[in-house]
Amino acid sequence: MTPEPALLKIALPNKGSLAESTSSMLREAGYKQRTDTKDLVLVDETNGVEFYYLRPRDIAVYVGERTLDLGVTGRDLLLDSGAKATEIMPLGFGGTKFRFAAPGGSDWKLDDLEGCRLATSFPGLLERFLVQRGITARLIHLDGAVESAVRLGVADAIADVVETGSTLRRAGLDVFGPPILESEAILIQPAGAPEPPGLARLQRRISGVMTARSYRMIAYNVESAKLDAACRITPGIDSPTISPLARDGWLAVQAMIPAKDAAVIMDDLWEVGAEGILVTDIAACRLS
Repeated sequence: MTPEPALLKIALPNKGSLAESTSSMLREAGYKQRTDTKDLVLVDETNGVEFYYLRPRDIAVYVGERTLDLGVTGRDLLLDSGAKATEIMPLGFGGTKFRFAAPGGSDWKLDDLEGCRLATSFPGLLERFLVQRGITARLIHLDGAVESAVRLGVADAIADVVETGSTLRRAGLDVFGPPILESEAILIQPAGAPEPPGLARLQRRISGVMTARSYRMIAYNVESAKLDAACRITPGIDSPTISPLARDGWLAVQAMIPAKDAAVIMDDLWEVGAEGILVTDIAACRLS
C-alpha cells in the first residue's frame, strides 16, 4: 500500500493578540480552526494540515528545532528567541513597534543608555540591538508590566512593545530614539529547511485573503460617452469588466479598488455621472 502523505504541521498562537487574528485569517483561507480554546491540536484532513496551538513565545523554538514544519508568531518573538527559524511571509496584522522609553524621554538619546538599567520582556532582541551600536547596559528581564519598572526603581529606562503609547504616558514615560523593531505577525519555517508540501498552497491562500482585505469590488452603471472618465477612476487590477446594459447607451462596470479609497472613488464616480454605485467586500481572491 502507498503510505498516506504526511500532514503539514503548523504551530499557531494559543492565546493573546495574535491568536484570534491568525485563526480568522486561516478560516477565510479555507482551513478548519478550533471552536474550543482548550483544544491543543486540530487535524484538518481535507487540507492535509495539523495545527498545534502553543504559547506564542514557544512557537519559534518548536519550529527552529524542526519539530514542526511552520509556525505563526510575531517578528519580535522570533528574533528574541534566537531560534533557528526564518521568516518566510509577513501576514499583515499584529503590527507593533518596539521602542525605548524613559521619564522625560524626549530629552534622552541612545548614548544616554550607556551604563543604564534597562527593563524589557525581550532581552535577546534588545541585547543584539545594543551590541550592534556599541552600547553597554544592564538588562532587567521582566515578563510583563515593564512600564512600571522605572516608577518602582527597578530600571532607569525600558524597551517595550508600543501600540498607541497611552500606557507609557500613564506611567510617566515618553518614547525616544528610533524604533528598535517594527513587528507584525509572520509565517516562519526552520532555517535552511526544504519547502514542505502544502506550503505553496497555504501561501497562495493567505495572499488571497490579504489581497481581499485590502480591496473592495465596485460596480456601477455609466453612459458610454462617460466610460473613459469613469475607467480612469477605476482602472482595476488589470482592467475593469465592462458589460452592455439593456438600457441603450449605458454600460455596467466592475473593478477592484483599494478599500481605503472606496468613499472617495464613489464620490468621483458620481461627479462624472455614474449611477447605481455599489461597493462590496471580497471574501477571497487569486491574482497573478
